[in-house]
Amino acid sequence: MASPSDSTFLSDPCIYGHTTSSYSERKSRLMRWLCKIFKGTSRGASNGRRPQALGENIFWHEPVRSMDDQPKAENEEMDHALALSLAEDDKKRNASGCNGTGNDDEDLARALHESLNMSSLQPYAPIQYLPRGYRVCGGCNREIGYGHYLSCMGTFWHPQCFCCHACGQPISEPEFSLSGDLRYHKACYKELYHPKCDVCHEFIPTNRAGLIEYRAHPFWGQKYCPSHECDKTPRCCSCERMESRGMKYISLGDGRSLCLECLDSAIMDTGDCQSLYHSIRDYYEGMNMKIDQQIPMLLVERQALNEAMEGEKDGHYHMPETRGLCLSEEQTVSSILKRPKIGENRICGVRTHPQKLTRKCEVTAILVLYGLPRLLTGSILAHELMHAWLRLKGYRNLSPEVEEGICQVLSHMWLESEVMPGSRNIPSSSTFASSSSSSFPSSKKAGKSDTEKKLGGFFIHQIAHDTSSAYGEGFRTANKAVNKFGLRRTLDHIRWTGNLLM
Repeated sequence: MASPSDSTFLSDPCIYGHTTSSYSERKSRLMRWLCKIFKGTSRGASNGRRPQALGENIFWHEPVRSMDDQPKAENEEMDHALALSLAEDDKKRNASGCNGTGNDDEDLARALHESLNMSSLQPYAPIQYLPRGYRVCGGCNREIGYGHYLSCMGTFWHPQCFCCHACGQPISEPEFSLSGDLRYHKACYKELYHPKCDVCHEFIPTNRAGLIEYRAHPFWGQKYCPSHECDKTPRCCSCERMESRGMKYISLGDGRSLCLECLDSAIMDTGDCQSLYHSIRDYYEGMNMKIDQQIPMLLVERQALNEAMEGEKDGHYHMPETRGLCLSEEQTVSSILKRPKIGENRICGVRTHPQKLTRKCEVTAILVLYGLPRLLTGSILAHELMHAWLRLKGYRNLSPEVEEGICQVLSHMWLESEVMPGSRNIPSSSTFASSSSSSFPSSKKAGKSDTEKKLGGFFIHQIAHDTSSAYGEGFRTANKAVNKFGLRRTLDHIRWTGNLLM
């Protein structure tokens, strides 16, 4: 669209007179009055300019045509009005006997005023283009004067004062955006307020209804386009965050990917996991839940864990991904023998060792997926050790909701003791020797980074918000019972009734 042309307003002085005049002089004077009246009418309608809409609440104004630019038909109408006015004037003078020395200007103006039915104008009132102070710029608070101006948001603006709140540059486009009383270029507003995808870093597109639709992780708040859920974008098997463009995840070689933050504390082989395993056994012993039998613990690949699940006669498995298993049958399982190397964003050189597991008690071994961060691995171990404790102590024929629920409670409690020491008091009972936090060296807790603590918070959140009936609803029911009656009373009730104490 072409920009509006400059506009100049000329203020002719008002002419006051009481002298007689010839017909030509009177006609000339009436023409000047007529021009003034037409100009005044135009200004009263549009403040001197005709508005032309350009966009959202924004107007550019064009100058009014001068009288010389009026078409021929309009000039003929003015001549006709002039003739009528002069004829009427002559009749009035003849009727009153006036000799032409009266106030001709006043009579002419009054006659023309009546013929045009312009009741808002006064014959002798000087014609004002705009009252002083009427058109004040909403940006600089100064009078606009003559020239281009904008009428927008209930006030007037110099074009150079109507600026974007983000970049500070004048807004000259036909459309702009508002946030409250703040004005923005559409591009600046989009940059500030339109959500960007945390995966591809592009503006999240609108759906068919014209609405911005995206997915957001409930814990991390990661926003991403819905299309990334089906375009094979890698997702961390530990924290569930999607891989962002420019940051490559580590492939574990079994369909799983691991982000760099989870990789930092990941446990990669069976030997590395032994210290963690024994510390959790100490945690149980600190609550007078000692496990006397020496149960083997193996770190395994995904395929080995799935094969071991198939060899079990009974068992409850967390779908869609099972990360740990408490074995009760004799099997041969391949465990991770040595920590693999990382090269070109993938794990390579995985060395496994087949190990024959013989049944010496109710529990044959505990298996956990390799490649998970320390806190997640520990929570899985705490869960599976609770399965082992229940079997070794004679708890039989428990429903999935009861058994998985109480095992999740112990996993949740261990995570809390690691991430938030002292945040949860162990239920008071004479059978408990010490709190959960006393069994761990203070140096381990103090040495956790903020990143690892955040990960621990996510794993706690996962347990608390699980949607499955056994692991989710079972945990919430068991956790409520433990918080109300204590762990010992809840376990005794489970032993005798097979149900949770409510």
